[in-house]
Amino acid sequence: EWSVLYEKLSILHKAGVKIVLSKLPIGDVATQFFADRDMFCAGRVPEEDLKRTQMGCGGSIQTTVQGLTPEMLGKCETFEEVQIGSERFNIFKGCTQSKACTIILRGGAEQFMEETERSLHDAIMIVRRAIKNAAFVAGGGAIDMELSKHLREHARTIAGKDQLFITAMARAFEIIPRQLCENAGFDPTNILNKLRQAHAKGEVWAGVDIATEDIADNFAKFVWEPALVKSNAIIAATEAACMILSVDETIKNPESKNPVDETPVGPGARGMPQQMM
Repeated sequence: EWSVLYEKLSILHKAGVKIVLSKLPIGDVATQFFADRDMFCAGRVPEEDLKRTQMGCGGSIQTTVQGLTPEMLGKCETFEEVQIGSERFNIFKGCTQSKACTIILRGGAEQFMEETERSLHDAIMIVRRAIKNAAFVAGGGAIDMELSKHLREHARTIAGKDQLFITAMARAFEIIPRQLCENAGFDPTNILNKLRQAHAKGEVWAGVDIATEDIADNFAKFVWEPALVKSNAIIAATEAACMILSVDETIKNPESKNPVDETPVGPGARGMPQQMM
């Protein structure tokens, strides 16, 4: 058994392997064998991590060391084990087939970490959607204020109660820049007044500028968002509003309870006269 074990380990060493990752645990004998020959080994590696490493470094996951060829091995420029906080990470750099990267998030509280992860995920998905769709609009409330301006102008051409509906929708679009101002600690009334004036002058891409606490041409400042995301948000909000407006009556059937101890009254006790002692 010892000769078979050392034979398999020697095959890895002779093939030029420097890093060994295994989904199963690695024994002390194999660990010492690798350490004496300046080889790194890690056991109990999750299968997902093995596949990600394979996609980045190339090669293939093997079930045996027999018939090992250079094409089966992955490659990277540097490999290092780094202590980050209370955990140790194995970092592969300069992977030959890597098309992605790993971002390590650190924070003092779990809630902060979750919020950071959600924000980062949203940003990555926006960039992904922007790459797949070539249509862009300026962010920072610029497109919302422009839509609000057009709806107000269109509302003046309509007589009757429909004008009130369109005007209300125009006010709803101003919630986006107003909320951006409140989140940044600005005066929403002042900023919205400036935005209305700018869009009335034909400055289509005027929006909230967080850096200068003022308004700016957000398209020129590369504050963009995909037009598809904005259109989907408008459609979803409009459908939700129409659904709520279509509800004309709600029916509530409270549960019958005993007035004495507030226990539910049985079906046979309803409508029966109480016996007097």
